[in-house]
Amino acid sequence: MKTMIHTLAYTALLSIALSSCNDDNAPILTQKDWDNTATYFKPTDENMFGTYYKPQLGYVGDPMPFYDPQAGDFKIMYLQEYRPNQTTYHPFWAVSTKNGGSYTSLGELIPTGTEDEPDAALGTGCIFYDETNKVYYTYYTGHTADTEVVMRATSTDFKTWNKDRTFFLLGSNDGYSRKDFRDPFIFESESGKYHMIVSTKKDGIGVLAEYTSTDLKAWKHSGVFMPMHWGADRFYECADVFKMGDWWYLVYSDQNAVSRKVCYFKGSTLEELKQMTAAPTFPDNKEGVLDSRAFYAGKTASNGTDRYIWGWCPTRAGNDNTAVGAAPAEPEWAGNLVMHKIIQHEDGTLSLGSVDGILNKYTNNTTLKVMAQSETGVAESNDNYMLSGDAYVLFNRLNVHNKLTFTVTASSNEDIFGISLARGTDSKKYYSLIINPEDNNSNRKINFEQKGKEGIGFIAGIDGYKFPVPADNIYHVTICTDNSVCTVYINDNVAYTNRIYGIQKNCWSLDSYEGSIQVSNIKVSYY
Repeated sequence: MKTMIHTLAYTALLSIALSSCNDDNAPILTQKDWDNTATYFKPTDENMFGTYYKPQLGYVGDPMPFYDPQAGDFKIMYLQEYRPNQTTYHPFWAVSTKNGGSYTSLGELIPTGTEDEPDAALGTGCIFYDETNKVYYTYYTGHTADTEVVMRATSTDFKTWNKDRTFFLLGSNDGYSRKDFRDPFIFESESGKYHMIVSTKKDGIGVLAEYTSTDLKAWKHSGVFMPMHWGADRFYECADVFKMGDWWYLVYSDQNAVSRKVCYFKGSTLEELKQMTAAPTFPDNKEGVLDSRAFYAGKTASNGTDRYIWGWCPTRAGNDNTAVGAAPAEPEWAGNLVMHKIIQHEDGTLSLGSVDGILNKYTNNTTLKVMAQSETGVAESNDNYMLSGDAYVLFNRLNVHNKLTFTVTASSNEDIFGISLARGTDSKKYYSLIINPEDNNSNRKINFEQKGKEGIGFIAGIDGYKFPVPADNIYHVTICTDNSVCTVYINDNVAYTNRIYGIQKNCWSLDSYEGSIQVSNIKVSYY
């Protein structure tokens, strides 16, 4: 009799547990019929991200990538951001990677100074390896409330770093701002001379100051490297100079609240590059913009074959996808480490593309299943979908880390289409990336919108840049997601980064808003 009572009690508890699986807002640990439900589920990010690195505690600020010829890997120092920070803050932590697919933490490498020292807080810098003497140099920013100064540390093994307390570059000694003098970057010119550029101001206007050296130790002031092409409200951070093929490039982050994006200039020679900001002469029809406002402080490194760029994707206050920090506000500072490949086109223009080491991680294939669709405007044939007018097709749930690839063939330049994420059949709000016609349909741009009955529509401050309509009207799209971080690539010519909470374990849709499109080669994979 006692056994029967226990069995009945267990059965009742099991019934309660199973019935709770129908609650789409249940915690992620409950048993849920993921395959056969399509209502919205409220997930949370994993503490550790699998692709777009975030430390277990804190966040990634301004990355400083470097290819280590001794170890044959990329090492990325970054400003370790805590919330809240201590009185002394932003020590240099680091990770290493072979291909960008995964990272190994190297821990803290360069600590802050004390409250009374010029590097009470650390700011962005760079790493350079002296092959002759087998010494690693890190030049970095020492920051206090009223002064910024360039400092350095050295190492012979990239593990133990020694600060040189005899070396300081103070901008006010050379006619530059005392308070804004930061982000030193070193490159070697074709003459063999070493150049250091520093982001600063002269007479209240942003400039890049130049210093030169023959031994990486003693530096001589050489004047203004480049003037800024806008007035006192612009300041170029995290500058990076490199030669790729026949072209010289400057990559920088525009601190202005309206722009706040990673951009570039190009020149056929180093001297020509220096003149590009004076007019200015933009390198392409998108004013040199490389990504959205969700990718900042981008700096590059090359292994001699390929060049990559690392920046940080900001978090959103309150996990609110609409809290993007549109001007005059700014996004939250720091987040996840995002990596793109730099693609150089025949005319020397640059775009950002996907990284093979990341793409190759998504090895498990998802079987596509239609969960819902609009009453009209959808036709399917051999796994290809024709969408016309205001139509959508909703697919089964994504995993936590996803890769989506598909091809869109538009019928005209006027078609409006996109993809929606964090969507369920009961969603009153969801989030859409819309490929929108611009400039009398000669260009397109990725817009971010909150759709649904309670959606606010267009979200200012996180749209992409304009790009030409493909001549054949075909868009090859790749989307990689890791928890809430999302990167989008189109035709090796467009890159777009965003943070969208709620992607994982929810459905997604392909959407048509006007005109008609054909979507083919749809593949979803995960790891």
